[in-house]
Amino acid sequence: MERRSFIKQAGAGVAGAAVAAPALASDLPTIKWRLASSFPKSLDTIFGAAEVVSKRVAAATGGKFQIQVFSAGEIVPGPGVLDAVKDGTVEVGHTCSYYFVGKDPTFALETAVPFGLNSRQQTAWMMEGGGLELFREFFKEYNIYQIPCGNTGAQMGGWFRKEIKTVEDLKGLKFRCGGFAGQVLSKLGVVPQQIPGGDIYPALEKGTIDAAEWIGPYDDQKLGFNKVAKYYYYPGFWEGGPQITLYVNHKQWSALPKEYQTILEDACLYAHAEMQARYDVKNPTALKQLVGSGTQLRPFPNEIMAAAYKAATELYDETAEKNPKFKKIYEPWKKFRDEQLQWFAVAENRFDNFMQAARSAAAKNKK
Repeated sequence: MERRSFIKQAGAGVAGAAVAAPALASDLPTIKWRLASSFPKSLDTIFGAAEVVSKRVAAATGGKFQIQVFSAGEIVPGPGVLDAVKDGTVEVGHTCSYYFVGKDPTFALETAVPFGLNSRQQTAWMMEGGGLELFREFFKEYNIYQIPCGNTGAQMGGWFRKEIKTVEDLKGLKFRCGGFAGQVLSKLGVVPQQIPGGDIYPALEKGTIDAAEWIGPYDDQKLGFNKVAKYYYYPGFWEGGPQITLYVNHKQWSALPKEYQTILEDACLYAHAEMQARYDVKNPTALKQLVGSGTQLRPFPNEIMAAAYKAATELYDETAEKNPKFKKIYEPWKKFRDEQLQWFAVAENRFDNFMQAARSAAAKNKK
């Protein structure tokens, strides 16, 4: 009898909560924001993360908090998202911070830098390793409140018209690459080109550039890079776990009701996890299709990766010496990275390497 009474009372409590929720929502304001994305609509995974945020925010607020998503170029060009949010042209943006290294190289650390963190390590650094607090302070100077909102996982090394076998082959190569990677590769003789995603194909097709990297098989196949370049290299050692970020105008963020702030951050966290899950599901199939249609898959030679690693380390030390903002984040970031590498070597890497060997052995035994 007591158990039945408890269940009945608990049920009444749940029903009361369900009735109370809309009453709470009715006390909150109706808000409509515009979001400027740095990505084209055709890339449903990376662009789609902003749409996921919009839908979840609307659903959680009964439609009282609405965010309308605009693709790159509809309000501002992709590279203009930071200034658009900072200046209040739009309330919110979805972009990669390393697009803005021209303003300050510190931005690169918020997305990815060569030989940096993988996606799990990046999320750990931001959520629990102190990264979020450091970057929130940095972004205040740009009138922006930033929220992690997506990760592609390790990216590919890009599409090349010719094979790359030695560092010498990189000399004079016009290569589309984003963020700090261009400055690292320029030390090896590459001529970096920063071109928005939607403009890469025509540049590669016309020969304006010799090679280009974007994200990975799923998006690269959609953009048709395999039609204008034969060789597909891996890994994208400059983007082990690149984070995509939601920028919110700081004044608009401060004016949001606390309930809406929580809902927005929770929606971003969901989109953050979903983006990588979608890429992890879609990339293997796309890669098989690309190879099946004639794409030549190639690993970067160790000589090139070793030279790039040396160049990257030199660049970070040089930048930290000249830029106090970069140094303030780089030093704890580097310590965190080194500790994570030690841990992953014990757990993840050993496990992953064994599983690859076991899979290969099983495949051979079936023949």
